[in-house]
Amino acid sequence: MATSTYTVTGMTCGHCVNSVKTEIGKIDGVTSVDVDLASGSVRVDSTAPLTDADVAAAVDEAGYEVAV
Repeated sequence: MATSTYTVTGMTCGHCVNSVKTEIGKIDGVTSVDVDLASGSVRVDSTAPLTDADVAAAVDEAGYEVAV
């Protein structure tokens, strides 16, 4: 089990949160996604470590950006 934390910018509402959770949840091996709208923090639990590129691509697909 691996846990990663990211900061996502541009989220302003519950719909934003759901979009990010849905797209990240499509990555192979992801078991849960927890998003804190106020801070932009996204915690991802997975069966194996994820690549930052995969997560960034999923967040981009949802219409947002991972802060660097």
